[in-house]
Amino acid sequence: MVLRARDIMDPNVVAVDGAQDVRSCARLLAERHKGYAIVRDGDAVVGIVTEWDFLAKVLAVGVDPGSIAVRQIATPTVRSCAPETPAEDVIQTMAAEGIRRIVVRDGARVVGIVTSRDVLAMFRQYVDKLSRQIAGYHSDPAPLG
Repeated sequence: MVLRARDIMDPNVVAVDGAQDVRSCARLLAERHKGYAIVRDGDAVVGIVTEWDFLAKVLAVGVDPGSIAVRQIATPTVRSCAPETPAEDVIQTMAAEGIRRIVVRDGARVVGIVTSRDVLAMFRQYVDKLSRQIAGYHSDPAPLG
């Protein structure tokens, strides 16, 4: 069985309007326990903002987070894939490009996001399954003689 992006994605995507101020966006992300928000202008995705953007582009340089719009600190390039993209390809892209999030789109519509946390959870389930299988092999003692 080949896992696809749709199998490991989080369908609960946080999206904000690009005109929203950074402070209110940060509050929303804290409430939802997310480290990113998709930045929109109407229906169009125009960027992604992450906890790193808040740290490096606002806090570290002393900008008042209430005085700057999210679109001003967002990364305009948003990497995306289709729901049917093999998970292996998604993971390879994340590793090769050094990114922690890939937006999953069905055409122009955002349907989810794959994060590094989702990938780690997928591997944990896989390792747990293998461990159970290995333990099962060792639980049946071989007959002597």
